[in-house]
Amino acid sequence: MSRPNCEDYRQLFVNDTPLMDMRAPVEFGLGAFPTSVNRPLMQDSEREAVGTCYKKKGQEAAIALGHKLVHGEIKAERIAQWKAFCEANPQGYLYCLRGGLRSCITQQWLKEAGIDYPRVVGGYKALRRFLIETIEQVARQPITLIGGNTGSGKTIMVNELENGLDLEGAANHRGSSFGRYVTEQHTQIDFENVLAVSMLKKQAIGINHFVLEDEGKTIGSASVPLPINSAMQQATLAIVDDPMEIRLTRLMDDYVVRMQRDFVAQYGEEQGWIRFAEYLERGMFSIRKRLGLERYEQLLQVQQSAVRTMQSSGSLEGHVGWLQPLLEQYYDPMYTYQLSKKSERIVFRGEYDEVKAWLIEKTR
Repeated sequence: MSRPNCEDYRQLFVNDTPLMDMRAPVEFGLGAFPTSVNRPLMQDSEREAVGTCYKKKGQEAAIALGHKLVHGEIKAERIAQWKAFCEANPQGYLYCLRGGLRSCITQQWLKEAGIDYPRVVGGYKALRRFLIETIEQVARQPITLIGGNTGSGKTIMVNELENGLDLEGAANHRGSSFGRYVTEQHTQIDFENVLAVSMLKKQAIGINHFVLEDEGKTIGSASVPLPINSAMQQATLAIVDDPMEIRLTRLMDDYVVRMQRDFVAQYGEEQGWIRFAEYLERGMFSIRKRLGLERYEQLLQVQQSAVRTMQSSGSLEGHVGWLQPLLEQYYDPMYTYQLSKKSERIVFRGEYDEVKAWLIEKTR
């Protein structure tokens, strides 16, 4: 029995429904959805040719050109890919930009191959609009922020709380000069899509008061959605006041141990160490003007010496020599200044476990 086409966008995202994106790779690369895979009807050059034909000669000529470009073995190969997806994901759906011509052609060709597979009504545009509206709606609900100096475990806490929304996880960037990961940061659209899907899943279990980390307007190259950023400017704050040694331990694990491991896993032993050292060096370079060139040169030398020692002996001790001064002389004063402008919104302060317990009690 065939399934109907889908207009229930909420359930698609809440249930992590597999989605087959029929748009061209260039469209998919600008932004897609967490459970979507690209199985295009047309490649970029084919789409461009058909689009040009449509503008000059109209839809009928464009369709004819599309059939001419995608035929024979090319058509058979693409249908085979679609069939494989459909058979592997019997509860999935397909979509194109607006749920129109490309989706209908794909459905027709699949049906001729013996598969009746439904599409998302309205396509990518409708799904994207629904996610943007979700972000706007959540921005109108109660929000509490977790604040605290670098290394206070704010992101960890957000992920431990049932009502936490991880902005940095959605952006795939930790927000600081050393915040990049081995994998590429998400595009702006992908960042917003991942964030909105997380919101939908929280709402589905009855959450209506959200906890976010205190962030600036941008996280790496991604901008926090304007409705959320505006709501954050009014939100109350709970501040984590953990001692320096605990914060250093967290940063050592996050920026040094995990990043070295991930670079080696991605690029192999030799290249991994080289790229890890470059990652730390670039992080320091990006704040050199704020540090002052003399202090920058000093900390950079300590940092790179610590990398060499770590590689030769496994010792992490040398990294304290640049991490601690960086916190004491740069990050802490900067955040103290920023927090002074929000002092009237601070409603609780304490160490990590105290803040977490308070948030569970007050934002449930």
